[in-house]
Amino acid sequence: MEFKRQRFTPRMVTDLRHRAFVGIGFYIITLVVVLTTSGYYLRYPQFSSQFFLLISGICFFRFVHHLIDRWIPLTLYRVSLAFFLGSICLTGLIWGIGFSKIILQEGEQNFHILMVICTIGLCSGGVVAYVPSFWLAVAFDIAILGPGIVAMAVGQIYSSLMILLVLYLVYMIFMALRGNREYWNALENEFLLEEKTRAIELLGQRDGLTGLYNRRYFDDAFEYEWNRAIRNRTAISIVMCDIDYFKRVNDAFGHLAGDAYLRLTADVLKQVVRRETDIVARYGGEEFIFLIPDDSLENTVGLAERIRQMMENTALTFDGQIIRATVSLGVARLSPRPFEKKETIVSNADNAMYQAKSRGRNRVVAHGTVPDVNNEPGANNSFVKPPVPGIKAGSLRGKGPVQL
Repeated sequence: MEFKRQRFTPRMVTDLRHRAFVGIGFYIITLVVVLTTSGYYLRYPQFSSQFFLLISGICFFRFVHHLIDRWIPLTLYRVSLAFFLGSICLTGLIWGIGFSKIILQEGEQNFHILMVICTIGLCSGGVVAYVPSFWLAVAFDIAILGPGIVAMAVGQIYSSLMILLVLYLVYMIFMALRGNREYWNALENEFLLEEKTRAIELLGQRDGLTGLYNRRYFDDAFEYEWNRAIRNRTAISIVMCDIDYFKRVNDAFGHLAGDAYLRLTADVLKQVVRRETDIVARYGGEEFIFLIPDDSLENTVGLAERIRQMMENTALTFDGQIIRATVSLGVARLSPRPFEKKETIVSNADNAMYQAKSRGRNRVVAHGTVPDVNNEPGANNSFVKPPVPGIKAGSLRGKGPVQL
């Protein structure tokens, strides 16, 4: 699967929210320390109060928004995101305007130096925090440094410092660009690693020939469903399916034809067994097994009969030959009890399948039903078809349809 940034935008927004939340209180703490330790708030009490209230207000808004964001409905997602991004830029702008006003105040050179240091620190922190979004990082840096640079240019003060701040702003933009690339590269590497891990897991779960689940995965799923059925006191059903006279396909047409017919059978099984809770697996050779939890015996037998009918009416064209075969299916249903062996139901389904074969093949037999006497379809819960006469392997090499 190709890596696309659009698919990871929600992940990027989530990262931004967590990164931004960490620094919310830092603005208030920094401002309080700067105003109190320098005695600035005593010299300019009104401006200090206004500056503090604006910073505290926007930080409080961001804090509340972060707390209630998880309960905001999806219909308002874009509005919420706009408030989130706007509040970040507004925080930087409020600090930047306050910084510009302080810079223009005469006789406060020492406090100016202190504010420059704090503003540069907040600017650097913004680049680190908002690096998932390059444009947000740039907008924040311009908002927090821009007003001070403009104030120095208009007031014609601190020319050297103004030039240094401009160079620092450009440097921060390049750092934001580099950090943004590294962030997305790391996200892409994480995505590729997950894809490879998922592919390896699928290789361990799937049969390479048919694409169905393999025996190992089935055993694990069966263990889970068995224990769940014991806890919930529900029943599970097992269906065993075997292709009739499959060896003759291999002997007459070769193993490539046999493999093709196995894939064809798997496609039919996928079409019929559609519930998400049902599991179809290749059990070995030409045998397949289904795990059907929480369903009645009648429904499971009906599902097996649909498979039998579809296989009877399905043909494989291979190397100019039309190959037809049938399947025999055995069904077993059980409500497991504690300490009961789960192999019991598999053995019951397997025995029912061999009963179907012994009665002429191309039929469904449910475990525990009375053997059919009259060979009538559906008698005694056993779906019966008249047996197809066997043919010798050598006779399959003729032209035209071949019935197994």
